Parts: sequence; C-alpha cells; structure tokens
Amino acid sequence: MIVRGGRAGGPGGASPELAGLADTVLQPGFVGVEVPDWLRRRLAEGLGGVALYSRNIVDRAQVAALTAALRAENPDVVIATDEEAGDVTRLEALTGSSRPGNLALGAVDDPELTERVAREIGADLAAAGITLNYAPVVDVNSDLDNPVVGTRAFGSDPRLVARHARAWVAGLQSAGVAACAKHFPGHGATAVDSHDDLPTVALPADELAATALPPYRAAIEAGVRAVMTGHLLVPAYDPDAPATMSGRILVGLLREELGFEGLIVTDGVEMPSVAERYGVTGAAVRALAAGADAICVGGERKGAGVVGFLRNAIMAAVMDGTLPEERLAEAAGRVRRLAAWSAERRAAREAGMPGREASIPGQAAGGPAGLAAARRALRVDGGGLPLSGAPQVIEFSSATNIAVDRATPWGVAAPLAELLPGTAAVRLGPGDPVPTPAGDRPLVIVVRDAHRHAWVRERLDALLSRRPDAIVVEMGLPGPVAPGAARIITHGATAASGRAAAELLAGRVFGADQVPAAQTSSY
Repeated sequence: MIVRGGRAGGPGGASPELAGLADTVLQPGFVGVEVPDWLRRRLAEGLGGVALYSRNIVDRAQVAALTAALRAENPDVVIATDEEAGDVTRLEALTGSSRPGNLALGAVDDPELTERVAREIGADLAAAGITLNYAPVVDVNSDLDNPVVGTRAFGSDPRLVARHARAWVAGLQSAGVAACAKHFPGHGATAVDSHDDLPTVALPADELAATALPPYRAAIEAGVRAVMTGHLLVPAYDPDAPATMSGRILVGLLREELGFEGLIVTDGVEMPSVAERYGVTGAAVRALAAGADAICVGGERKGAGVVGFLRNAIMAAVMDGTLPEERLAEAAGRVRRLAAWSAERRAAREAGMPGREASIPGQAAGGPAGLAAARRALRVDGGGLPLSGAPQVIEFSSATNIAVDRATPWGVAAPLAELLPGTAAVRLGPGDPVPTPAGDRPLVIVVRDAHRHAWVRERLDALLSRRPDAIVVEMGLPGPVAPGAARIITHGATAASGRAAAELLAGRVFGADQVPAAQTSSY
C-alpha cells in the first residue's frame, strides 16, 4: 500500500506515489495555443495525458511546436485529440476536413480506401506529435433521428461498420498513432445526444450482440489500442449505471467477453449526461472504480482547477476505500503501456528505421486519398447535371451536435463560385426569410440532415413547389427523397465533400474510378 506518506498537495496523509497514480490517469484539456504555466507544472509532476481541441490548434507548425513543448515537460505524456477527419476535425477545424468522414467511406465501401485514408490521417497526427486519436466512431447508426452520430458512423449495417472499423484502425495505427474505438457499447440506437442528457439504449442483449458489438469485435481483432466509453444507460447489460460507470459493461462485457486488453478511456466526464448526476469528480471516481483507465475532461471544463479537484477526489476515494488502490494502479499501468507503445513507434520513425510505422511518409493535409474518396462517395438521384450556368445557391444552416466545431466551414457555394464565377449564394438560419429564387438561373439548395429539422423541410418543400427543377445537395445523413428534385448526396459536409459536389455540379470530368454512382444512397 502506498496511501500514507508526505502530503502531495492533496488529502492529508496521501503519499507522492498515490498522487502520481492519480495524475497518470487524467487527460485534461486547456485553453490556448501555447502551454500554460499551470499545465507545465502538472506535467512536470507526472500528469499522464493531455487532450487537444480545435481551440489549441492553428496550423501544423504550431501544433507540432505545442506537442514538443508538452513532451519537454513530460516525455511520456499521452497527447490525444479527436481527429475523425469528417465533420469532426481538429487539425482542419478552420478550413474543413480535406478528407471525407466515415459515412462517405462507408458509402464507397472500399476497405482498402478506408485504410489508406486513415493511414494519411495517422501520418498527419504523427507529424504533429499526437499519439492517441479518439477515433474512429464505430457506432452502428441505426436511428435516423440520432442527433450525435449521423455522418460520423460508417453506416447502419453492422457488417459494413465492422469491416471499415477494422480497416480504419489498421490504417491509423500503421502510422504509429493509437486508435480509440468509440462510443462503447454503441451510441447508434438512440435519439438522445449524450452531450446533453443520458440516453437509454433499450434494445435486448441478443439484438445488441448482433448489431452494436460486431464493430468493437472487429476493432479489437485489428489490435485497437484504446476504447472510449459512451455515457449511455443500457438496461440489457446494467439497468442502474451508465456504461462509463458500469463494471458489468467495462469489465464483464468489454474485457472478459470481448477480450479487450488495452486502454479504456472515458468520454468527457464534464458532459451533462453524467456530470449533472454525479458531478465531474464523482463521475471520474465511479468510472475508475468500474474499470476505466483514463479520464477525459476539458471539452467544456478546462484549467488547473478542475484537474486539481479530480486528482484530489481520486486520492480521497482511494483513502476512504471507494476506489481500490490496486484498481488505480492497474489503470495507471495501462496508460503507461500506451505511452510506451507510442514512444517506440515515434523513436523508430525519427530514427528512420525500416518497418511499417517508420516507412510512412508525412503527408500534407488532404493526401491523395481524400478528394478521390469524396468523389466516389457522391450519389446522384435525378437529372439536371451539369448546371447550365452560374447558379443561385441557397444553403440552410441547421444545428449540429457539439462535437462539430462551430467555426468549421461547410457547404457548396464557395467551391462552386470558384468553378462557376457569378454564382450567387445566401446562407439562412431558422428565422431568416427565404429569397424568391431567380427564374433565369439554375437553383441549388444545400441542406444538412434535412429530415431532422422541420423548418428546413418546410422551406425546402416551398422552394421545390416553385422550382421543381432545383438540385438539392444533402450534406448530412440522407433521409427520404425530396419529391420533384434532383438530389446529390455527399454523405458529409467536409471541405472535400463540398469540393466534390461542386465539381459534379459544374461538370468537371473525373477519372474513370471516380465517377459518382447514379443511384440513391443505400444508407
């Protein structure tokens, strides 16, 4: 036992060793594009992880300098981010992702392409000094009204999601960056966003085994280094505790039944779905006691204060018996093993040693697979292409979930204006009046998850009643076909997807393997 000892800035009687264990399991966020003084001090004391968000990233040179500064204080620090490379992007939050996201890759259904895209993402992250990527999303998006998964999932077919989960994990980790499959045991079968409230997944155990679990099995078979918990109540497994705080789910299901031996990291413990019920520190302690190994915090709550409260709460829980010391030591050990795995691959890459990880060259943003994948993901229903001239573009801006950075640009109007000078565009929100469409030029209407937003559907129907020749570009999860309109489905709102749609509208010629399918999406 290492509880007793000199005071280490925490509860009376706590030893420095105990403080070190508590520090090791934390992965907090912070504000700014440079390392704040409080974080330097905490890293020097043994803080085991840091989570980067788009607020910390300007460009690749800056983030590489930032991660070098973090590692200068603690060479073993796990540096994480959630670069899904779709609508949720951190490295390219200010420009939009130069690669399509998971739904587009699932629509193409070419696992080799998925692996290539993920390898390029891994090369970018490795060059930036990031060692753990909170991706891929391997949820099976079986509910069209799901407000948080949507285009972040590969699709609604468990077998398709499983084969792309396997490919994405293999591609990312071949570049020496640890993958993290999320949100266990599956966030797809719910219409509630766990950023806002605690969803209940009401499916029976046999149905969950057939639908939600196959992608996790595939990711584990591919050697995924980490799994992220979902803040989900799954009564079939545990009627009382959310998955993040359920030993039945984290140990009984994930470790014992599925055989996962890597790092279990929580989704953000500051999310209201758990923080409003247990408090941030209460959620963290319960998660560790249930079998989680690392605590992610800092999306909405960040700074020295919350990190100090978490460390003290973890030490206090050990001292009062709420959290067994052996469980905390086990968790810290898994964090250290992930750090060692990353260090070995970083050293091989820097030394230029032969081997799969070391041989992957650093790619610029948007390696060769990005735009090609976005083009192949396009689906077309109807005619009217290419446009006969510079169009009028009306884009409806509907709300997205909190994981999508509000500053990330999206749409078709900007790339289309580059290809067809004279393009006129307007972007509208729920309270904005809809302009009367011009009768002398083509009309392009751009939407995002139109089926989920009544105000978008109403305005879309009104426009199509006046202009049945309009072309609708759906950049979110495709719903029912809009009657009377030609439709392009991009399966995501990334910069690459917007560019691909603009090329199609403008009549640009693709290579033979990049012609979009003339069919409705099979989501």
